[in-house]
Amino acid sequence: MKNGLLLTIILVGGIAFGQVNESLITDVTVLSHDSLEGREIGTRGELVAAHYIASRFETIGLKPFQNDSYFQEFSKKTKAHPHDTEFTGKQLSGRNVIGSIDNGSKYSIVIGAHYDHLGWGDENSLSDEHAVHNGADDNASGVAALLQLAENLFSKKLKHNIIFIAFTGEEKGLLGSHFFANSQTSGLEAISFMINMDMVGRLDEDRRLAVSGIGTSPSFVPAMETITSPEFQFKLDSSGMGPSDHTSFYLNDVPVLHFFTGQHAQYHKPEDDVELINFEGLNDVATYIEKLIIRLDKKKDLKFEKTRDASAGKRSFKVTLGIIPDYLFDGQGLKIDGVKDGRPAANAELQKDDVILKMGDLDIHSMEDYMKALGHFNPKDEIDVLFERDGEVILTKVVFD
Repeated sequence: MKNGLLLTIILVGGIAFGQVNESLITDVTVLSHDSLEGREIGTRGELVAAHYIASRFETIGLKPFQNDSYFQEFSKKTKAHPHDTEFTGKQLSGRNVIGSIDNGSKYSIVIGAHYDHLGWGDENSLSDEHAVHNGADDNASGVAALLQLAENLFSKKLKHNIIFIAFTGEEKGLLGSHFFANSQTSGLEAISFMINMDMVGRLDEDRRLAVSGIGTSPSFVPAMETITSPEFQFKLDSSGMGPSDHTSFYLNDVPVLHFFTGQHAQYHKPEDDVELINFEGLNDVATYIEKLIIRLDKKKDLKFEKTRDASAGKRSFKVTLGIIPDYLFDGQGLKIDGVKDGRPAANAELQKDDVILKMGDLDIHSMEDYMKALGHFNPKDEIDVLFERDGEVILTKVVFD
């Protein structure tokens, strides 16, 4: 991206949205612009995004976290194929962007959001189109919230130091957060808790907000119960594990909270653009998190507790349906939020909003049941799948790839 283009975006990005800060809109607009080509790790677009975030950190007044640089660079060998235990694939190089507020404390709070995305559509894309995947919600929205929190917390005298991290490599397997969490020579004992924001820009009209990790510290729920506004319909999950960067901290015994406004039809597709962001909702999520941080700041060191699924991150599956689950669904079964063309679910004519009730002989009451069920099947297996559509229970057959 040319500097002139970047400046133009900054000047015109401040669209009026009620009480929303102009910087929130500008940050999402810049980070999800076509010229960054989807911010895939190891690309020019990722580097431009990293420099933009670092410049915002500097303008806000954050200090570089270490060695007078906002960048924490790393390289990682990837797998050439799914069974490549020697990691003989190409080497990826990226950089986390880290700034801090030093309040002279022994303890710190980490606030994180990943800034990388899928470029022109990598192996994680749910589209067959070779096009720029801008990732406005995933996860320019989280980075914009991160920057707003940095702006607002900079002027507040808190008891904790605050470390703000924009991670890279999340889309390739939590690479940046794993590197940070495992590169601290003194360990992570001084981190009281970590807050992660991943896809927080599409709050729906019912104001549903998923918060996972509430079981990783007994301090979380009491603090959340003291906040009366902004109001949300919460979908709470005790688990500290999940497909985002908070997992890297949970596995190092750090209490974590992960915020998420839900899946949508544009997830991992080129259509995830800035025009679809709910900026008022994004502002409300950031405001809520700020209030929660201030309440939790009163505690020096939060107690860590392991949650029910400490081994869930080690699961591996030989098959997949090729669906996007509705992570905010709280009914019985597994609700489908999206179906990828050409995969087993699509071939069986399963659709968005169908609710899977049974796979083979296994009842599906929840996301956890669905994940466990996948481990029972092998490629080429043909199974019966019972699902509900518009109040009617239907039986179909699914053949796994």
